[in-house]
Amino acid sequence: MRPKTTTALALASTLLAVPAALAAEADDPPSPLRAALRAPVGGHLTVEAQMRAEARDNRQAGLERRAVRLARRVAAARDSRFDAAAERARVRDQAPARLRARIGELRAIREELSFRASPTMQAIAECESGGDPTTNTGNGFYGKYQFTLETWAAVGGTGNPAAASEAEQDRRATMLYEQAGSSPWPVCGR
Repeated sequence: MRPKTTTALALASTLLAVPAALAAEADDPPSPLRAALRAPVGGHLTVEAQMRAEARDNRQAGLERRAVRLARRVAAARDSRFDAAAERARVRDQAPARLRARIGELRAIREELSFRASPTMQAIAECESGGDPTTNTGNGFYGKYQFTLETWAAVGGTGNPAAASEAEQDRRATMLYEQAGSSPWPVCGR
């Protein structure tokens, strides 16, 4: 046989034997042959590396889309203008952990903004404080619903009620109303 034919046959038989060899070595540590087959050729990525990179890019793009969508919803809840291009630029190429944190922040803001007090609670707040969430009368009652610190803590609030957001005060006052009815507001709850 000629040298070229011999070389070609040897290469072909090696290539045909590779799948069987790889199957036999599935539980063994990688052999030099297997490592050579998985190694990039001429600076190109392996198919496996390309698939991992594509999956990573898809996850990143999904996180970016979710962050932009939530930012749009928060802007709508605030009745403010939303610039999608600016938000996309803001989240583009951020680390996945940072994107997840941003998504969590936006979800918390959206949840807070989406809570609306019932007409009954709005009437109580108007009577108690004129609807002002920062009210501090100096007599031990604080915020939009004139909570005492003890009552505020009993419904899960921390710190001074007057320092909490209006939505949080609405939510906690609604919880108190569901637990005790209008009795915490003897005058305004009638």
